[in-house]
Amino acid sequence: MNSVLFKNAHIVDPISGRDEVTDILIEHGTISSIGKPAAPSSVETIDLKGAIAAPGFCDMHVHLREPGYEHKETIATGTAAAAAGGFTAVACMPNTDPPIDSAEVVRAIIDLASGLAVDVLPVGAITRKREGEELAPLAELAGAGAVAFSDDGAPVVNSRLMRIAFEYALMFNKPLIQHAEDLSLTNNGCVHEGAVSARTGLPPIPSISETVMVARDLMLAAYTGGLYHVSHVSTAGTVNLVREAKKRGVRVTAEATPHHFTLTDEATAGFDTNTKMKPPLRSRDDLEAIKEGLRDGTIDAIATDHAPHAEHEKLVEYTYAPFGIIGLETAVGLTLRELVLPGVLTLVEAVEKLSTNPRRILGLKEIRLEPGEPANLTLFDMNNRWTFDVAKSKSKSRNSPFHGESFPGKIIGIFNRQQFIRAND
Repeated sequence: MNSVLFKNAHIVDPISGRDEVTDILIEHGTISSIGKPAAPSSVETIDLKGAIAAPGFCDMHVHLREPGYEHKETIATGTAAAAAGGFTAVACMPNTDPPIDSAEVVRAIIDLASGLAVDVLPVGAITRKREGEELAPLAELAGAGAVAFSDDGAPVVNSRLMRIAFEYALMFNKPLIQHAEDLSLTNNGCVHEGAVSARTGLPPIPSISETVMVARDLMLAAYTGGLYHVSHVSTAGTVNLVREAKKRGVRVTAEATPHHFTLTDEATAGFDTNTKMKPPLRSRDDLEAIKEGLRDGTIDAIATDHAPHAEHEKLVEYTYAPFGIIGLETAVGLTLRELVLPGVLTLVEAVEKLSTNPRRILGLKEIRLEPGEPANLTLFDMNNRWTFDVAKSKSKSRNSPFHGESFPGKIIGIFNRQQFIRAND
């Protein structure tokens, strides 16, 4: 569908400042007019009846698993889940097999995603094979299309190597995305260290395993002037460190996941392996600190850390199950339910954290809902509640703790790359 008229769209665009109910005429993939245009008779008309039209959402932290782990997810199924969840772009992490540590793998992923309605943005590895011993060819990765660098799931422990990575990445104006974890403190833990872990006997992960690494990285970022992004913030200590670093002028950004601002470690008491993620679900105090960090701008973005696993991999004892849950299809609902409706964020601020800020952090072209701009839209209905049925997920995996839960803001669809994808298609 190259051309379409969206009637009665409630445009919410933080960049242009538009917040109005009007019509959007798209012709050949470009917004040709906003208002009450005289649309050609051949254009399909869709009445949104006041539903939200926002700049296309961008999830800057997903695991598409391809190449190497196609039994969990593929680029095709992952982007289908993204479209169903309202995302027009996803940044895929490099913990694949082979890792995204060469230009060849970057180009292969881009080729596999060509023609899809969802933009796939490869994140290159910081180190070869994500082993933390030798710098990956960052120039080649950037030249091939990598939007950032990360050893996601494997922190860069060597401080000298991390310093060099900051300096090299700065030449391409790209951020380092750190999975902040001191492995010596994590040990073999699988849940947050606290009263719940003491009660269940599950091996604990202390909150300082995250904050110690963030503190070191912030010092390196300040020293080098590099761009530093903290992925999946889970502790109050990290929120405070990032807040203070921003005040000092350190070039740091941060993201939070919907599960970390929705669930606490109490959810792990039932031994459901769909509550096992890294970093783990933390305490109520940590959750509230994350919400405050989102509210005051310390945390810039909302990202899912979409981590699909095959059913048999999660159907084991808690300590043996892999970390992670799927999240692309529930992220918008959780954001609206947990942040917007309670007043933690305004709808405009939520759109900024789901669309504008992730694109800014990754150095992508901003999306403006203005005539002459490429049409890149997320459409959702705030007045339409829906229930998540994991059996109907577009993802290849089913590992979600949110099955059966009700959410506001049903996704209508996305428009991107001259394609309109309805969420229920």
